Amino acid sequence: MQKVIFICLFLLSSFSMKAENRVVTSPNGKTIVKLVDDGGLLNYQVEYDGMLMLEPSGLGLRTDIDDFTKDLKFVKEESSRIEDTYTMDRTKASKVHYTANKLEVTYSTVQNHQITIVFQVSDNNVAYRYLIPQQNSGETKIVKVLEEASSFKLPQSTTTFLSPQITPMTGWKRSKPSYEEEYVAEAKLSEKSQFGVGYTFPCLFHVGNEGWVLISETGVDSHYCASRLSDWNAQRGYTIAFPQEGENNGVGSAFAAFGLPGVTPWRTITVGASLKPIVETTIPFDVVKPLYDRKYTYKPGRYTWSWLVWQDNSINYNDQVSFIDLASRMGYEYCLVDGLWDESMGHSGIEKLSSYAQDNGVNLMLWYNSNGYANDAPQGPRDIMNNSINRKKEMAWMQKNGIKGIKVDFFGGDKQETIKLYEDILSDANDYGLYVIFHGATMPRGWERMYPNYIASEAALASENVFFSEHHAKKEGFELTMHPFCRNTLGAFDWGGVIMNRYMSRDNKSRHPRYTSDVFEMATAITNQVAFNCVEITPESEKTLSDWEIDFLKKIPSQCDETRFLAGYPTKYFCVARRYGDTWMAAGINGTEQPIKVLLDLPEFAGKTVKLLLDKNKKKGQIVADSEMKQVKVGKNGKIAVVLQPMGGVILCE
Repeated sequence: MQKVIFICLFLLSSFSMKAENRVVTSPNGKTIVKLVDDGGLLNYQVEYDGMLMLEPSGLGLRTDIDDFTKDLKFVKEESSRIEDTYTMDRTKASKVHYTANKLEVTYSTVQNHQITIVFQVSDNNVAYRYLIPQQNSGETKIVKVLEEASSFKLPQSTTTFLSPQITPMTGWKRSKPSYEEEYVAEAKLSEKSQFGVGYTFPCLFHVGNEGWVLISETGVDSHYCASRLSDWNAQRGYTIAFPQEGENNGVGSAFAAFGLPGVTPWRTITVGASLKPIVETTIPFDVVKPLYDRKYTYKPGRYTWSWLVWQDNSINYNDQVSFIDLASRMGYEYCLVDGLWDESMGHSGIEKLSSYAQDNGVNLMLWYNSNGYANDAPQGPRDIMNNSINRKKEMAWMQKNGIKGIKVDFFGGDKQETIKLYEDILSDANDYGLYVIFHGATMPRGWERMYPNYIASEAALASENVFFSEHHAKKEGFELTMHPFCRNTLGAFDWGGVIMNRYMSRDNKSRHPRYTSDVFEMATAITNQVAFNCVEITPESEKTLSDWEIDFLKKIPSQCDETRFLAGYPTKYFCVARRYGDTWMAAGINGTEQPIKVLLDLPEFAGKTVKLLLDKNKKKGQIVADSEMKQVKVGKNGKIAVVLQPMGGVILCE
């Protein structure tokens, strides 16, 4: 239950008021937001522990009813304290206590239209959004938001870790944008985005040697479009950019529209002197609420998936039986049947396959194409998930036959029209006891809390590219040590497989190799946060694994209850500890070609003998090192030194 405590300004030291400046601080006093009214132009700046993290940055909206970006006059303000303790699953923490100081400031335009800017400042986090009340005594009931003046001006010493947005209706079968472009690390602010249309959220920044900033948004639902950051502008910084006109094959508006009173999504800014607040932040969930109650119990788990290595030809009854059998042997809960099953097996074949799976303690998930008009992606089933009548009929069939989830692929961008499709799929799926994974899709924005049957999204250049290209196989370490500091900080990440094949082929002997060690891959089951862990193990790769590797893969965890950052640097290495129930596990991965020695602080293991899964030194001629398991005793102080071998990893567990 959320408690809002209203306190008079003169009694609350966290807030102060001046003629043209207002200040709100975090409960611990370290994060400070200054709201400045400069002659009717509004801006804000963010400081952390005495360091300027955001220079004065713009605020305001330009709408069809008025321009709320200039000539604004102060009307009133109200401040309060927010305390909220909530529990949830499918995220990095199962219980969160959120405390923040809140400031709501209302302004009016020359035409006497009003807008309220709401800031909530918690330790290391800033969230703000706009509220537009009913106007003209309630006669104006709707609004179009044409543009946001919201901006983020970082100090000139800042370097960036960003993934570019791409132009619409491009890429394979005109299926982009799909949040699947390559990150550029440690670039200058002045460097232009690859395609000239800005950057996808979330966006990570290193402010000189002083600290880190993560910028994103949360609370995006069918009442607004999703956004991104523009290219850098020396005067304004980065600004909020709306979807491109051509997204979703041109269908739907590139602006947002909603009824009054209404609110925009939250713009979020996480700040810290180190990367710890970035990795551990829960701000995407702190400021949103569930939009509906779950009607069924959704059980997190692990799943097998034939398509990653065996590809389209494996979507047949016999091959899927082999992956169901594999899931059963491993004790996994699910098996994902990928696209084209409608042609190779049909609904009758899936009914038979689902019955076989359930008899063996496994449940099926099914792949669907989202599009009807968004792109040319040919895989079926098509023209079901984008149509409410077809969708509900199909979901009723799935529920009747024990299907537990769907993976929906190939969306059309970030328009409000597309966000509504995500929401409609999720809401309908909840009515039929189905959880949902999205691929070829936008980044989730608080969705784990907003939609109780939402599981995860891809929204990154993910595992399939390791199969498609040796270039990406060699960059797997780079990518998987980038995402824990950016993409995965703000939402569950369906990377698509703990890859156990040594070669990217069905026979596990041909095509290009995997360039990461076995322990690196197994460690990603912990370093990547997701409640449904995909394990790319095949009947061929199963035979090549040692008993201790099989044992670990059988025990891969799913639902995380607590997360603690240990060490790392984006695109270099990442070490984390997570609690699953009463069990702690720690893991680290190295994305570079050099060994990295790390001192891990694990008080939960203090004085205990634990299992250490690690890599040996690489022998001459080896692509990756062999791996081994040891028993080690952790010091009474809970600290243990480990070496992350090149493109290798470590795991510590009891």
